[in-house]
Amino acid sequence: MNNRQLFLQHVAQTSDAPLAIEFTKASGMYMWDNHGKQYIDMIAGISVCNVGHCHPAVVEAIQSQAAQYMHLLVYGEFVQAPQVQYATYLSSILPPSLNCVYFTNSGSEATEGAMKLAKRYTGRHEIIAFKNSYHGSTQGSLSIMGDEYWRNAYRPLLPGIHHLDYNSFEAIDAINHNTAAVFAESVQAEAGVYKASKEWMQALRKKCTETGTLLVLDEIQCGFGRNGFLWSFEQYGIVPDVVLLGKALGAGMPLGAFVADKEIMWSLTNNPVLGHITTFGGHPVACAAGLAGAKALVEGDYIATIPAKEQLFLDLLKHPKIKAVRSVGMMFAVEFESFEVNKKIIDDCIANGLITDWFLFAPACLRLVPPLIITEDEVRTACKIILDAIDRVTF
Repeated sequence: MNNRQLFLQHVAQTSDAPLAIEFTKASGMYMWDNHGKQYIDMIAGISVCNVGHCHPAVVEAIQSQAAQYMHLLVYGEFVQAPQVQYATYLSSILPPSLNCVYFTNSGSEATEGAMKLAKRYTGRHEIIAFKNSYHGSTQGSLSIMGDEYWRNAYRPLLPGIHHLDYNSFEAIDAINHNTAAVFAESVQAEAGVYKASKEWMQALRKKCTETGTLLVLDEIQCGFGRNGFLWSFEQYGIVPDVVLLGKALGAGMPLGAFVADKEIMWSLTNNPVLGHITTFGGHPVACAAGLAGAKALVEGDYIATIPAKEQLFLDLLKHPKIKAVRSVGMMFAVEFESFEVNKKIIDDCIANGLITDWFLFAPACLRLVPPLIITEDEVRTACKIILDAIDRVTF
């Protein structure tokens, strides 16, 4: 049996029609399959590879740390230099009140930890989230996911969860002194790239402050420069009480985090002790990789080039069959008339050497979230492949 057959036989599947392409190499903007075919990667592992695949500094950091030590003990007991250095660095590039980092294995686990933190710190149990939001698919994060299609099969879920309309001023009135936390994405990704208004985000921040509610902003997909700011919440002129990080946090290695002020985070140390624990969260190799990737992003010129490249995408992605293009920095949703049409275009793009995808809550939209290292020439190449695919597809 070849690897594809073994994959279908022994690797648990998440759908009955996986792409099942066998990749053997990735570098920068590109991936190569087992036949040597090159693909331009326009989804970056779903916003993971912001500095591209196998960035030399990231690879060197992984190799160096793996030769020193890997797993030693459950998170939080030993002083491990990669964790300390990365947490310190993140604190230095975040606002002063976001100064204490709890590393996890993934974005979903960051959501879970923040839910526990909010309940423990406030002594409250109700949580507000928003329709069409995505925060992960574990039981707790699924409970605050904003789409019933994805939740329904796993009920009963956590009680005390209220789903409101994103970007609605009326929804803010529901926040009260029983609300432990409000979870919101800085930009709703899986909904098809929808951005809140600055006025709404500021009103949300104000109401949370007035009621002693923790404002938790999910930047798992849209953080690390993706929206044209180092942190997406910067565009609103606010600072959350907790920020959720993942995906690009590990620069290709599995890593997530929730970040808050030390005074808030300290509540997990008592009543009960070990209020949140993880065996592999903050793995030293993942932290070493993440630190190298974060420094490469910040010290490079990538974020400054995003507005021009965003505009180039918008200028080029014009076609009678495109209903709309929504963007925030290097996050795009290209909307077609249906999922069936979109899927044909996606399949044609892949067949012609461009990797793209659709959105969970917006299946008629084609996803473009390329590595931030993409050049203007590569933008033009990618857009030509997409437009040619639209022309080839039979409607």
